[in-house]
Amino acid sequence: KKEVKLDTKDDLKSVNEIAEIKSCNSTLFFESRKRQDLYMWASKTPHGPSAKFLVSNVHTMDELRMTGNCMLGSRPLLSFDTVFSSQPHLKLLKAMFIDIFGTPRGHPKSKPFIDRVMSFGMLDGRIWVRNYQIMDAVDGDKKAEKVAAHAGKELTNLVEIGPRFVLTPIRIFNGSFGGPTLYANPKYTSPNATRQAAKTQYGEKYSKRRQANDFRKEKEEINVVPLSDLHDTFS
Repeated sequence: KKEVKLDTKDDLKSVNEIAEIKSCNSTLFFESRKRQDLYMWASKTPHGPSAKFLVSNVHTMDELRMTGNCMLGSRPLLSFDTVFSSQPHLKLLKAMFIDIFGTPRGHPKSKPFIDRVMSFGMLDGRIWVRNYQIMDAVDGDKKAEKVAAHAGKELTNLVEIGPRFVLTPIRIFNGSFGGPTLYANPKYTSPNATRQAAKTQYGEKYSKRRQANDFRKEKEEINVVPLSDLHDTFS
């Protein structure tokens, strides 16, 4: 596919044209900067809205090596934190995630089974995304189901599949990949500012250490112990 990668020098609104050619009305675009910062755009093409996130704490399935697994093409259940129903911008993000990660009703490529859950949690102003397998403990055994029901045990549990990542909301725009700002995160700090603050803090430690050394040398020069009259007695 020629549209898998896009030159970052081009205007991001050209993604709308690619989505229109492919008959897509929801788009995820990953933008890498300085080979260390990853941003994710979630957009409803071609008219919007769109949201920009900073992606952090990314752990791939190959890296995690979780025991969970799911069938190819399975439909996910989407689980959202209750916070997503409390604030207007979170309600908008929830609706966008449902359109992007959910399976459209009656889609020709959709499968008739559901065996995984995508979880969207909210903590410290960031969205924590996890992917779990729905594991059936009895696997259709009627006798085991009756025993578990009588004992009050859960018949299903969740096993993490991966990948896992964290999204920090930056801005929500009215248009697709741009336009008037609907929401701006006041607590967001760019990675450049974070690295600059770390360098400044390290520089302050170095300057304090230099000042301590200069003060020690100055104190040693002032507090010079005078030589005693008997200093050369045994020489």
